[in-house]
Amino acid sequence: MPELSVALTGNPNTGKSTIFNELTGARQKIGNWPGVTVDKKVGLVEYKGRKISVVDLPGTYSINARSQEETVVSNFFKENKPDIVVNVVDASNMARNLFLTVQLLEQNIPLVINLNMMDEAERHGITIDQAKLEKVFGMPVTSTVGNSNASVRTLLDVFTDTRMSNYKPGELLLEHIDRVREIRMSKDSPEIIEENIIAARYDFIDKVMAQAVTVRAADKTLSDKLDKYLSNGISSVLIMIGMFYLMFQIAFNWIGQPLADILGEFFEETVAVSATEAMESAGVEGWMQSLVSDGIIVGVGSVLSFVPLIFTLFLCLSFLDGTGYMARVAFVMDPIMRKAGLSGKGIMPLIMGFGCGVPAIMGARALDTHKDRMISILITPFLTCNAKVPIIALFAVMFFPEHAANIVFGMYFLGLATAILMAKVLGATAFKGHESTFLLELPPYRLPDIKTVLLETWDKGKGYLVKAGTIIFAMSVAIWFLSNFNSDGMTEDMDESYLAGIGSATATIFAPQGFDTWESGAAIVTGVLAKEAVVSTLGILYGADDISTEAEDAEETSEVLAATSMGTAFTPLAALAFMIFTQLYSPCVTALGTVKKETGSWKWMAFAFFYTCAVAWIASLIVYQGGKLLGFE
Repeated sequence: MPELSVALTGNPNTGKSTIFNELTGARQKIGNWPGVTVDKKVGLVEYKGRKISVVDLPGTYSINARSQEETVVSNFFKENKPDIVVNVVDASNMARNLFLTVQLLEQNIPLVINLNMMDEAERHGITIDQAKLEKVFGMPVTSTVGNSNASVRTLLDVFTDTRMSNYKPGELLLEHIDRVREIRMSKDSPEIIEENIIAARYDFIDKVMAQAVTVRAADKTLSDKLDKYLSNGISSVLIMIGMFYLMFQIAFNWIGQPLADILGEFFEETVAVSATEAMESAGVEGWMQSLVSDGIIVGVGSVLSFVPLIFTLFLCLSFLDGTGYMARVAFVMDPIMRKAGLSGKGIMPLIMGFGCGVPAIMGARALDTHKDRMISILITPFLTCNAKVPIIALFAVMFFPEHAANIVFGMYFLGLATAILMAKVLGATAFKGHESTFLLELPPYRLPDIKTVLLETWDKGKGYLVKAGTIIFAMSVAIWFLSNFNSDGMTEDMDESYLAGIGSATATIFAPQGFDTWESGAAIVTGVLAKEAVVSTLGILYGADDISTEAEDAEETSEVLAATSMGTAFTPLAALAFMIFTQLYSPCVTALGTVKKETGSWKWMAFAFFYTCAVAWIASLIVYQGGKLLGFE
């Protein structure tokens, strides 16, 4: 038998992806639809000897081709004719969900209408007569509880039912289709025609609901009771802050970062040492040993050591999303985010940006419009990610010991204020005329499906692992080469290396900011590879080989550096300008690679690099020259 093709479509938060995961399990391929950053999920399942290919289309409320998701779904049905299209409908929100159903039926797309979350519908006092729905639509109607294997098997039975071709549109549906055809043929303006079609759709939905759905008075649900505190008033903001504080504690203190530290030590102290010993035993040349151990293993290992942190963060976010809480966060933050030119959903990437820029940039794909996605991606690098903290802590304690806490807080505030300001600027220039919309459904609170949470965590984390790892590999080799070679060949004196030359050339740009040594220039260059490299590079170049890059060791680190020439290389005002530049300038190479992946454009990756550097250069110039005019130098 030929392979059966099935497409799943439906509104967001209908449990469609849960059904997809139950059907296909780990037999999935994740990519992107052509021309957009929306996920493309395809999976395989075998049932009763039949191979079935399942496509999980993006969740969408309509097929008007206004958002990326709508465009993907609309184009899919124009270019493909799957054997079966399953429209997953949230049984507890029938009226809203049926709008997409009606649009699909108007396009003469035969459907299997799947009523999901039937258990929640019952709790809401909703009774649905499936037989009457089948008669109205003339299409098969099934019911499922998304994470139930038994109900998903029922859906598979429908896929392989030979009677599928016997279904014909019901009379009520045919009347509606004729009505829409008449409206389209009228001589009214396009706007009036569209309004009349929408009115006709809702009129049809009302008739369907009257015939097949009964709603009895029900007690307040748990979601209603929780939303009194989680979605309204000052309590909602305080609880949200507490939730994310807990998430960051889990990711950066309790689980993710401790595992990352262990993995980092493993690469640096075990893998690199073992590789060096093995190469020495094999008589491998010294330069090759250095390349493999100091360049590739340490460089790539520095990225791989972030894997536990990234996966823990994604796990927490996927879990919260599965509970329905993330929609409340967007709802609570919408009035605030509107002032920055973004919708409420824009808060999520910004929150993640305080941990790590990579998941924050990837998180922008959850936003509804191209404008929101692009602005979020382009402002995230200004935020104080975890890798910038060592730089801030080191300089604050070394040059401003009595005001270190205020300096650190000021850097966090500076990053956030710059992000908000640039969101306004980008919205009024590069993305002028692109309107932001905000259509949000508050799904009921529920225990998340663990399989879905784990699969989503793996899908997102795998993208970081594969894409970031390849870029870091290339950059690690490049940095090693630059710091160990010059025009005469390999050199043991780093002052004579290509890196020193690059640092000198770079440093001249920063003469107006007061930090024009080649060492600071080299640190800025290596900081593009990884922001943590700024502190370690300064330590090595200024003679402190045992420098720590951990924020909590900043006081000890400052004592080490105070005994070196770094203590005299920067004045306090120049140090402040240097801090501001490193706070705002280019994302690390991993984040830049993620910008390329998410935007699908080398142009936007280059723009992210150059415009952040320009903003950082101007801000640090203003601080240094302004400070000199005020007599602080």
